[in-house]
Amino acid sequence: MPVRPEDLIDPMTDRTKQEYNVFLQTGLKMREADGFLFNTWEDLEATTLKALREEECYGFIPVYPVGPLFRPVQLQSSSSRSGLLDWLDQQPVESVLYIAFGSVGLGVLSAQQITEMAWGLELSQQRFIWVLRSPNKIDELPDGFLARTHNLGLVVTQWAPQSEILGHPSTGGFLSHCGWNSSLESILNGVPMIAWPLYAEQKMNAAMLTEELGVAVRPKIAPTKGIVAREEIEMMVRKVIIADNLEGKAIRTKVKELQNSGKKAWTEGGSSFNALSQLAKQCGDELAGTAPQTEGSMSHHQMHANGTMNL
Repeated sequence: MPVRPEDLIDPMTDRTKQEYNVFLQTGLKMREADGFLFNTWEDLEATTLKALREEECYGFIPVYPVGPLFRPVQLQSSSSRSGLLDWLDQQPVESVLYIAFGSVGLGVLSAQQITEMAWGLELSQQRFIWVLRSPNKIDELPDGFLARTHNLGLVVTQWAPQSEILGHPSTGGFLSHCGWNSSLESILNGVPMIAWPLYAEQKMNAAMLTEELGVAVRPKIAPTKGIVAREEIEMMVRKVIIADNLEGKAIRTKVKELQNSGKKAWTEGGSSFNALSQLAKQCGDELAGTAPQTEGSMSHHQMHANGTMNL
């Protein structure tokens, strides 16, 4: 998988920062673990999991991909159901782009980028739900944008029920910051993505989603390095929602394949079902004192748990 320098996690690129040393120490501490517990599954990250299993410096520590791990969506009563879902009910299947950058305050676009995003959406003439969490950001939209697009989409300044939106049949794309949970949620709902990473491991996630898995498109310039122009935004939106070209069709096909494999992973005999069974056996053997004692055995009582792209 090709990785651009700007895709690397920030602590890996500047040895003068304290975060770089913390990153190294974390890697060293991983060698003391009894196993690696990951929120992923075999088909999703086969290359990464194979590399971890064969890495001599970790002493061939057991790897347990037990994902996807999600809390089931609770069905809402008609009285508490979001109006966004009612609006989605009126839209054609796979016709709406959902835009959200997470709940952390770091996921904020500049005023100039908000302007370009708005114009890109308007030029695309595709339906959308745009979560613009800070109310004052509404003032940074182009003059007349809300009026001109009132038949196309919604701009939301409050919390939105992301799980329900991504699981709705009318949702056809997700412009996302590529946080790991959001990425898995999109894949498990069969929704192709526009990758828009902003911080932390999101840049590496975006590279994997686009270059290795083929379930997303991303701008030519990293959003953290410059302004993505309205013309490119329009192109990406149309490619994901309309899917009227080979790349768009391939992305939608691939995300549907991974959606199915993610569901199968947790069925009896699936890869994640088996991995969790193996983990339970290892823990049981260690507690019973019947497991072979090796360097990094359960006497340390440690299990390194994370997403493979979220270390």
